[in-house]
Amino acid sequence: MWLSNSEITNFKIEKTCQSRRKGKQIRINLVFKSDTYSRAPHSKDAQTNPRGIPYAPFVDKVEDYVSSRAEVDGTMKSFQEMISKYQFMEANTQRRKAGLDEKIPDIRKTLDTVQFLNTRKPDSDPIEATFELNDTLYAKALVPPTEEVYLWLGANVMLAYPMTEAETLLEGKLSGAQQTLDNCEEDLDFLREQITTLEVATARVYNWDITMKRKEKAESGEDVDGKKKVLPNG
Repeated sequence: MWLSNSEITNFKIEKTCQSRRKGKQIRINLVFKSDTYSRAPHSKDAQTNPRGIPYAPFVDKVEDYVSSRAEVDGTMKSFQEMISKYQFMEANTQRRKAGLDEKIPDIRKTLDTVQFLNTRKPDSDPIEATFELNDTLYAKALVPPTEEVYLWLGANVMLAYPMTEAETLLEGKLSGAQQTLDNCEEDLDFLREQITTLEVATARVYNWDITMKRKEKAESGEDVDGKKKVLPNG
């Protein structure tokens, strides 16, 4: 579940539970408040791409996200959680794209075959074709002119279609699969961009923490190892 700025800032859960012993209903209100994202004036968390994937927050100024070193750990943890979500979505999209890469050539090959059969006239001579029975087993057969064709719909279901309807169906399937493939490729580019944005944001927050840590030690008169500096006499 993705949360917008307002939801993260004041995320409230109301839950009613039934007490088995006393038979009373108890309403539990849990309120989680976080300033991690509430200070970003130009945050794009509420914006999404056409498939609903949200933009990652761009850290232009670290002070807009953290006001003290105490908030650094929580901010970096939230960034890492978002990176994990984007990586999970990227893996799922890659698997979907791999399936489409195998499916589209089969649909196109079937469509070409149906279009060829649809161009044959009723008085045409039968043509000799080779059918694949198994991965390494083929058989020859004579295919006469026909007005219908059987298409596999999946789940071991085959259905007879008139040639024109079969061609229309396959064209729609091919167009839909190609559009889905284009969306997957666009989403993959988008997800990689968001992951990179969050990695840069994490590095900026980390570097800001190191800078503030050194500044605090310098103001307190400590060296890098945390030891008090001893001024020379005289």
